[in-house]
Amino acid sequence: MKLDVSTHKLFGYRATLRTAKRLTEEAARVVDRSVAGRMPDVKVVLTGERNLAEVSTAAEWESAGCTDKRVQARALRSAKKLARDTAGRAIPLAEGGVLVVINADQHPNEATFAITIVHELVHAMQMSRKGVRDRLVAGLRHDLGVEKQSRRWNREHERCLEAEENEAHGCEYLAGRLVPAAAA
Repeated sequence: MKLDVSTHKLFGYRATLRTAKRLTEEAARVVDRSVAGRMPDVKVVLTGERNLAEVSTAAEWESAGCTDKRVQARALRSAKKLARDTAGRAIPLAEGGVLVVINADQHPNEATFAITIVHELVHAMQMSRKGVRDRLVAGLRHDLGVEKQSRRWNREHERCLEAEENEAHGCEYLAGRLVPAAAA
């Protein structure tokens, strides 16, 4: 398990980066002990809402093998619309590992950041489980139009995503071990 915390086009956030590194290391230990699976290599990127879409879609294109510029432009426009409401995302990387992109503008204090990082690290742990990574990449390929899947497969994929999201929300109480204010 290798953790790397950095910023992307985020200036004047050095104290936030130090706090993020500390909380990410603590959260990785807590989540690794509490959630089934093995913690993969995780790269955490702090960015603003303007750059959240470009960082996350670039990683998705690389993972899915998407080279069509029209599809990339459509995906980027769609991601920009959703970026304002997104606190964080976990994306499987092509070389193995997980990219966690966090919107720094949505986290005014340590408690909210702790909840988000725990939530996204639970998703990272889920990606280490058997078949989950391949299913997520196939879902990305389907969404980008690289390789279409059947409607039955898509319904099953949506059901699995909902179950994984429910598990991640259920584990957010672990943030209370990092920052006591997050438990409230």
